[in-house]
Amino acid sequence: MRPVITVAATELRRFLRDRSNIFFVFIFPLLLVLVLGSQFGGSGSSGRVSIAGESGPLEQAISAQLTDAGITVDTGGHDEVLDRVSRGRTDVGLFIPAGANAAYGSDEPVRLEVVPGSQSNAIAVQQQVRGAVGALDLDRARVRALVAEGGDRGVDASTARTALAAVDAQVTPPSLRIEDVDEIAQEFSGLGRFDLGASSQLLLFVFLISLAGSTTLIQARRLGIIARALSTPVSTGQVLLGEAAGRWAIAVFQGAYIMIATALLFGVRWGDPFLSGLVLLVFGAVSAGAAMLLGALMDNEAAASGVGIGIGLVLAGLGGGMVPLEIFTDTLRTVAHVTPHAWAYDAFAAIQRHHASLVDILPELGVLAAMALVLLALGTWALRRSVARAM
Repeated sequence: MRPVITVAATELRRFLRDRSNIFFVFIFPLLLVLVLGSQFGGSGSSGRVSIAGESGPLEQAISAQLTDAGITVDTGGHDEVLDRVSRGRTDVGLFIPAGANAAYGSDEPVRLEVVPGSQSNAIAVQQQVRGAVGALDLDRARVRALVAEGGDRGVDASTARTALAAVDAQVTPPSLRIEDVDEIAQEFSGLGRFDLGASSQLLLFVFLISLAGSTTLIQARRLGIIARALSTPVSTGQVLLGEAAGRWAIAVFQGAYIMIATALLFGVRWGDPFLSGLVLLVFGAVSAGAAMLLGALMDNEAAASGVGIGIGLVLAGLGGGMVPLEIFTDTLRTVAHVTPHAWAYDAFAAIQRHHASLVDILPELGVLAAMALVLLALGTWALRRSVARAM
């Protein structure tokens, strides 16, 4: 077993030392997750509002109303909030002018400035802001009515607010229940902004980097590294198993990096870490088998890299690595399941969205394991045959 681990560790070190991999392995996947999440992702809340201007009771009251409605509220300077709106980092900017708190406390009119962003839900969030301000205005109107009706009986504003608060605490507000019959919307409900993009990019890059990394196997054959390894007191099976383990280590490293980095940087929820890791391990074995087969069948590094990238992109596009499988037609979804990506996509979807158990994803794991065994067997056989011809 030690020779196998040594060969695998050597392959992983060679992969990490290649400076051309720095961008495509460590930076590019996260950039795509960020872009996809920013443009198409959902959000964990109903929207985001950034407030600038004079702080005080008015800002606190508006923030409380928006937070109760599920809106995420933050604050900042005037220019900072405008920058957030222009860059799409917030849905609506709300600006409170100087003197607004004094006017609010004395029951005088207050003029607020609202700047909506360009996001698809900005108009809806803007309406939420209008509703929050309207609710505060209604509260002031109720206080005015009680004070006016009190007249000589001495009902002041403070007493009126206290009485209204007590009444509000005793009254059960009406509730509205909305049921979405759109199956696609139901499937994606509850997903964070970056969750869907992270899982699809993991499948894309694990398979893509594995196939592109098959060039190191071609180099090892061309430079006689494998032949020299076979001349040592190591069996052929150990060398071949070590090469397969090296491809698998590269695939798992890429996937684990994407999982950890997206969880830390973007708050991606991968569900049960054990089950998500298990799916990665089995999908990594499929990727390793495909890389072994490609590296054994081709003799030119540049050609292998081009073919690997082409195959990786096509399979990822067909299997849900670029477009969610849920929007495919039934026929296309059936065709998509000839790829390992589709089975891994289904497993990740079940874990992330439906809190699936190990039993629930056993069919997907079984299919992926069968694909891995077939590809690894073919890749090992082809590599043994190629080395034997060279010797």
